[in-house]
Amino acid sequence: MITKETIDKIFSTIRVEEIVGEYVQLKRAGSNFKGLSPFHEEKSPSFVVSPSKQIWKDFSTGKGGTAISFLMEIENFTYPEALRHAAKKYGIEIEENVREYSEEEKQSQTERDLLYKIHEVANDFFQEQLWESEEGKMIGFSYFKERELRDDIIKKFQLGYSPEKKNAFTEFALEKAYSKEILEKSGLSIFPENTPSGIDRFRDRVIFPIHSFSGRVLGFGARILKNNVKTAKYLNSPETEIYHKSNVLYGLNQSKQSISRKNLCLLVEGYMDVVSLHQSGIENVVASSGTSLTTEQIKLIKRLTENVTILFDGDNAGIKASFRSIDMLLSEGMNIRVLLFPDGDDPDSFARKHPQEFVENFIDKEAKDFIDFKAEILLRDAGNDPIRKAESIRDIVKSVAFVQNALKREVYLKEVSNKFGLSEQSLFNELQIQTNVTQQQQESKPRFEEKKAAPKLEIVQEAGFSINPLLVQEEKLVDLMLKYGDFVLDRKDAEGNDYKITVIEEILNHLDEDDCEIQLDINKKIVSEIKEGILQNELRSGNFFFDFMDEEVSGKLASALIENYHTSNWNKYNIYFSSEEEVVPKLVSDIVLRHKREYIVKLINDLKNPLSNENDNTEIYQKIILLTQLKNKLDSELFRIL
Repeated sequence: MITKETIDKIFSTIRVEEIVGEYVQLKRAGSNFKGLSPFHEEKSPSFVVSPSKQIWKDFSTGKGGTAISFLMEIENFTYPEALRHAAKKYGIEIEENVREYSEEEKQSQTERDLLYKIHEVANDFFQEQLWESEEGKMIGFSYFKERELRDDIIKKFQLGYSPEKKNAFTEFALEKAYSKEILEKSGLSIFPENTPSGIDRFRDRVIFPIHSFSGRVLGFGARILKNNVKTAKYLNSPETEIYHKSNVLYGLNQSKQSISRKNLCLLVEGYMDVVSLHQSGIENVVASSGTSLTTEQIKLIKRLTENVTILFDGDNAGIKASFRSIDMLLSEGMNIRVLLFPDGDDPDSFARKHPQEFVENFIDKEAKDFIDFKAEILLRDAGNDPIRKAESIRDIVKSVAFVQNALKREVYLKEVSNKFGLSEQSLFNELQIQTNVTQQQQESKPRFEEKKAAPKLEIVQEAGFSINPLLVQEEKLVDLMLKYGDFVLDRKDAEGNDYKITVIEEILNHLDEDDCEIQLDINKKIVSEIKEGILQNELRSGNFFFDFMDEEVSGKLASALIENYHTSNWNKYNIYFSSEEEVVPKLVSDIVLRHKREYIVKLINDLKNPLSNENDNTEIYQKIILLTQLKNKLDSELFRIL
């Protein structure tokens, strides 16, 4: 268990805008930050972060809370995992009862937890082999030095080495009481029928750990160093419960801050491309890790920037891969440029040959927009053949058809028109043809083998639903206590004498006086804490719940304290509006009355339910009449039309 002192220190140190900013591209909006929801596709930003209140709210999904609840949502962390991640980021030492887990406790852990743990153990093992063992130093470390990698870069990417011994890691893990089953499911070990002791999947290779967005090890890539062995140069972890290669970008954890800061992502192919560029000082780079670029990978980049420059080798395979990537990136609304390195060079070799400034200038000056890039490649192959030239132009227009924004499409077509001296009308006609073809493809199969075609529209019966007015008013009362709980109201008693009372006290008096029962469990929890505070002579409004170790309460707090919309500055036109703070006294009175009315309506309905002609219900009828009269009086006070 993490001590409460440590948890308090974590909450007092972490900054929600810094943690969320690693996953979402945030832009200043008044005193808050706004960005696109990481949980839901949207075009207009509805995700709000409040640095002053240290909470966030996603208005597209209704989610909200603290920095810790955000980590739990985005990374599927447990509460302790989120706390540990935040503590590590801010250099906070975790205080807890440190002890070895027993075999029984290990077995009681979930498979997912064990998969994360065994990858962490393996990562430490491979690094220790690289730095401490003679074999690792002579083979693995020497290889990285041949590639001119500095020690700090090797440590930054946690590079390692798996020994030549066929079961070195498997034997090590089994001795640590990890089961054969979890070693098999992780993909780290293979257990053929005739080899009960198991075999290491990555034996005799240098190791590149693959991290999640937050830095957890999900899997490994491993490179063979011997040229005389007939096997794949690179070997990757298989798909597991925690590792799906189409959802991961190599180097994203080490590069995310630079990508966000520079508002640009460099996209490369291999592990060493990323590592070498980092060593040269260019850190806004990720790799698709030997897999074709996927929609999910693009969405990871889009959290941080919409600007991508693709860096590919100048061979035919690189060109073919870049064409497919161009269309995918355009379909996701990205702004892209493409750079092919000179023949014989890739990002790794080019970065090692030249200083940082030269590489950065080369990328900046030589990268082309996708129209110029495709035109150069396709027309070079077409030569003077008019039919092949027409096909090349059609291929370029096909890429334009993937652009979602109509204004961007028109600008791109004008560029094509100017470049080839063609009429815009003929290009628009071709664009329409390509758009229709794309739509037909979407209807027949998933887009890029991932997106399902949109279903055809059909007329359906509108689902009927109703909102419980009592719950609406209850939510407003709790929101007022969280937002303005310690606000002092000037009131008059029945005799006309002045007195002062806080918002919390006035609302609690109403609830106690009318014996109102709170309907929702989350509100019961909050009101109970507030009442407990009153007994201890303490006003527990929003500030108290900032450090409350309940993420459901944190979500409620975010809903109460963060507003999606703000009024414009009308003062410059000499038009003035009262702020919400200025009308708090009237707001509290109004909502208390409305809640009182809806609670009376509930009581009336509850009394009506057991009515029966077979019984004497005179007393019940009398109660209903009295309650109805009280409701009518409240309607009059609230200016309702009766």
